[in-house]
This record gives sequence, structure tokens and C-alpha cells, in this order.
Amino acid sequence: MTRLADVEPGKKARIVHMGIKGPAGRRYREMGLVRGETIKVIRVAPLGDPVEIELKGYNLSLRKEEAELIIVEVMK
Repeated sequence: MTRLADVEPGKKARIVHMGIKGPAGRRYREMGLVRGETIKVIRVAPLGDPVEIELKGYNLSLRKEEAELIIVEVMK
């Protein structure tokens, strides 16, 4: 398991733990960013912020600080 911020572009991963709390966490959960969901990392900006992922057919950009709070299992 690793943090979402550390997953290389092009890799798929399954969410194991969502560490984002409060209103931001609720908003991301409403968009489908929940435990067990499969995501794909599309790109990471040169300085690591933002991280763009594909989730349920749409792209979502996360701040590096948020991506570091999401624990994922990289899929082979």
C-alpha cells in the first residue's frame, strides 16, 4: 500500500483508506472517491501538485496534500 501522491501516471489503484475529513472529504465521497473504488492516475504536475486521476469516467484533480491522505493499493 502507498499514498496516492506516490503512484506513477498510467497506473491503476484501489482506494484502501480516505484520510480527507470535513467538508472536503464529504465532497470527494459524494463524487465517488470512496474505499474500494478503482482509480487511474492520469498525470502528476512537475512539482507534484496537482495530481489528476480518472474516476468513474471523469477526471478529477487533487491537491498534493489531499493525495497524500489517500492510501491506495496499486493494481498489477
